[in-house]
Amino acid sequence: MTNALAAWFRIALWKRIVGAMALGVIVGSFWGPGSENILWLGDLFIRLIRMLIVPIVFFTVVSGVASMGDPSKLGSLGIKTVLLFLATSIVAISIGVALAVIMQPGVGADLSNAVPGTVQEAVPIAERLMSIIPANPVAALAEGNVLAIIFFAILLGIGLISVGESARPVTELLDVGVAVVLRVTGWVLEVAPFGVFALIAWVSGTLGLTAFLDVFAVAAALLIGSLIQMIVVYGALILRFALKLSPVKFILGIREALLVAFSTSSSTSTLPVSLTVAENNLGVRPVVASTVLPVGATVNMDGTAVYVAIVSIFGAQVFGFDLTVADYLVIILTGALVSIATPTVPSGSLFLMAVVMETFGMTPEQIAVVVGFILAFDRPLDMWRTLVNVCGDLAVSTLVAKWEDEFDEEVYGHPPVDGFMDGES
Repeated sequence: MTNALAAWFRIALWKRIVGAMALGVIVGSFWGPGSENILWLGDLFIRLIRMLIVPIVFFTVVSGVASMGDPSKLGSLGIKTVLLFLATSIVAISIGVALAVIMQPGVGADLSNAVPGTVQEAVPIAERLMSIIPANPVAALAEGNVLAIIFFAILLGIGLISVGESARPVTELLDVGVAVVLRVTGWVLEVAPFGVFALIAWVSGTLGLTAFLDVFAVAAALLIGSLIQMIVVYGALILRFALKLSPVKFILGIREALLVAFSTSSSTSTLPVSLTVAENNLGVRPVVASTVLPVGATVNMDGTAVYVAIVSIFGAQVFGFDLTVADYLVIILTGALVSIATPTVPSGSLFLMAVVMETFGMTPEQIAVVVGFILAFDRPLDMWRTLVNVCGDLAVSTLVAKWEDEFDEEVYGHPPVDGFMDGES
């Protein structure tokens, strides 16, 4: 038994997760709907990960801001982060629009059998911005309001800087808190192969591979658009052109985060892993990782931006709307804002795309039919676009770290060989 456990832990974590995914597809295909009986194991894994989100965001942001030593550096870092996230989102939705126009996934599609879905009203941007400032920080922590937690943690970090040397004991305590939370994260991630197996088996067993034939055109456009975003925008423009770094080493360094993102369909659930790979495998120092990544996990939704554009134009094509250049520009601008307002939970974008479809005159009944059609297939599509979201978070954090001189290129090229990310217990 001991030898078997030792052999298990000697296998790199990412290899165990990939193996679990492959086994999940096989088991789900044979078991069918019965695979729902093991879904609880996947839910348990997601619950364990989400358990860590609030403490890891709070501790890392406060500790990261306090370690800056100069509040003006936070302003520089924040402006660059927001502008980069906004720029990549606009590019992503532009790619989605272009592909939908070229591939025309809605032409000839039959939605007559689609059951109209319930269209949830999107949260207004003004209301979402107002919620960033918590009326009660303790309530924000209890509710898991990530943006409000980040805001409060930044203020607390600036307060520690302003107090000076007398605040050192608190700063050191926070640093210990970060180390403890990351250690617990390592333990929780050892459950990942089992949780991923259950989640993939459930998706494969309940939907099956043939189910994607009905939504193949949309899925193909999303896949192509996402690959363009990752290869051209992140790989060629950010990593190769702006940073002169190897995109291959980048992907190898973040593979655990991508696998967890794919299986959980949640950027915030992936956040603990993203923070770890950013620091240990990419060389992004904590001062940047702890501030950029929590913001990215909440507002940067490039995969969602591609998806919202494709599905919105898909709906326009199904119902015969003749869109103009002005309509496409409105879709791009509105889609970028909607992607920022997307809840970071599985399928969070489905009901918010109604805002985009309303801009060119689709009725609530037509929107409900499109949502109902796509709803049955949204979870596997959500898995893919969450992977893109997390990839974008990590690419932007690497760029900001380089610009802020908080980047260790030695770690990027040669990540540590010890620790849970390499399968060591």
